[in-house]
Amino acid sequence: MPTTFERLCEHARETALLNSIAELLQWDERTLMPSAAGTYRAEQITYLSGQVHARHTDPRIGEWLSELAESDLASDPHSDSGATIRMMQREFDKLTKVPQSLVEALSRASVLGQQAWSAARKANDFASFAGVLSEIVELKRAQAAAVGFADVPYDALLDDYEPGETTANVTHVLEELRQELVPLVAAIADSPRRPNLEILRREYAISQQQAFGTQAASAIGFDFRRGRLDVTDHPFCAEMGPDDCRITTRYDEHFFSTAFFGILHEAGHGIYDQGLRADQYGLPPGTYLSLGIHESQSRLWENLVGRSRAFWHHFYPQAQTTFPRALGDVPLDDFYFAINDVRPSLIRVESDEATYNLHIIIRFELEQALINDTLTVSDLPAAWREKYRHYLGIEPPDDADGVLQDVHWGAALIGYFPTYSLGNLYAAQFFATADQELGGLDDQFAAGEFQPLLQWLQDRIHGPGQCYSASQLVERVTGKPLGHESLLAQLRTKYTSLYGLE
Repeated sequence: MPTTFERLCEHARETALLNSIAELLQWDERTLMPSAAGTYRAEQITYLSGQVHARHTDPRIGEWLSELAESDLASDPHSDSGATIRMMQREFDKLTKVPQSLVEALSRASVLGQQAWSAARKANDFASFAGVLSEIVELKRAQAAAVGFADVPYDALLDDYEPGETTANVTHVLEELRQELVPLVAAIADSPRRPNLEILRREYAISQQQAFGTQAASAIGFDFRRGRLDVTDHPFCAEMGPDDCRITTRYDEHFFSTAFFGILHEAGHGIYDQGLRADQYGLPPGTYLSLGIHESQSRLWENLVGRSRAFWHHFYPQAQTTFPRALGDVPLDDFYFAINDVRPSLIRVESDEATYNLHIIIRFELEQALINDTLTVSDLPAAWREKYRHYLGIEPPDDADGVLQDVHWGAALIGYFPTYSLGNLYAAQFFATADQELGGLDDQFAAGEFQPLLQWLQDRIHGPGQCYSASQLVERVTGKPLGHESLLAQLRTKYTSLYGLE
């Protein structure tokens, strides 16, 4: 006869099994599915989402959790059993407030929204997407109202991605970061030094980009026995089980950075998923902590490792062999400067480390305005252009490279964007601690040794799963609360050298 805790865990594992099937359908929808299948795929995913929600809100869960609340299994909230009870109680309390009909409506709208976004971006036609987006915004407002919030509706949506975080705190953190980023970017703009970006816009055959990117992803720790790399419109990482993690990218044969750093970024996400404890799959100790922590892993491998000089000390000879016509006559210093160029740009996923967070602030402010009903969807393109003029001093020539560049709003992921900046902050703080504890990472990278950092991350970040909150984890690992100091220190060190700053 299984115990109450065993019944709770068995139920959660079966729910995860259903959810993984939905994830597989969504991965297929964004990579291989024929376009005519879109409507029926939306119905498939909607049905599964409804079933998953019904299991998450099964009244038996409430009974089991009530019985376990005062048991010895719950006495240590950071133990595997304590975290399972604590986090499942949190999820149950939240999801039981949301009607299944709303969950299904959001699921259907998100699938159709991604399809509408993809078509609209290709056609540079925001009007064809506006109706779907308006429906999504209304549904997200309804979700916020159902869940409830202490301050503003956006809090309820942010909590989906960064549990326990508030709009007010994120606003404060990003403002502190912005105040120091803006003068740094201005100082770089005033520098007479400029890299030769033509290097990156030479011909890079897609087949060779794929081979080189796969080699690099494997070297840093992405396990291709448990994952694969495919092509999509907007890169993402999807996890369909403890041994099935899919990463994606997009290629531009005349721009090296798009695919390569996209692969490193998504591989970072995949490495986190592959580093979670398989024996706890479907339970909180085997589940990623937050999207900010998830993003810290992708940004760490993409930028703090992948854009470092030490990384390219090891990989550049291989890059020159792979792309002899493009890079054969290019010194390492010139290539390194080019991939670390800083200047205002239109596309978030291709922006540099210094200006990236300004892209996030723009989206953070706009989606709050949409949810607060102080901005209409029809006025969104104009508001987007104005924000880019204000924060970056540039304006998109069209909506394809403007308001339509990201899939997130079409996928109903409102509340997601600020986790990117939180991830940058977490990444910098984790990396600084790892560098100190591992005795200098640059020498290891230059020798092609990435395993020590990978193992450190698996032990400190991946292994605990949801046994701690994000704020508890960062203080536990680094000895101090999250701040912007590590990120700014790393950026200043890199760019002072490259741009000859005072």
